[in-house]
Amino acid sequence: MALCKALVDARDRAGLSQEDVAARLKCHQSLVARIESGQRRIDVVEVIVLARAIGFDTTEILAIVEAATELDHRI
Repeated sequence: MALCKALVDARDRAGLSQEDVAARLKCHQSLVARIESGQRRIDVVEVIVLARAIGFDTTEILAIVEAATELDHRI
């Protein structure tokens, strides 16, 4: 959920709506909503693509997720 929150926060800081991000990604707004709500998991490539669309630094988002992930988190 840390990734979802970080994505929403980054989008909000950029002043973008879900519709804006969807337009940049050439996808439906509902896909952005599912990603942000955690209903759809994303891989690292998709994180990079989202970062580019929103305009945030991927190392920053990964640091947020790393800090929120317990050392013994199971896959």
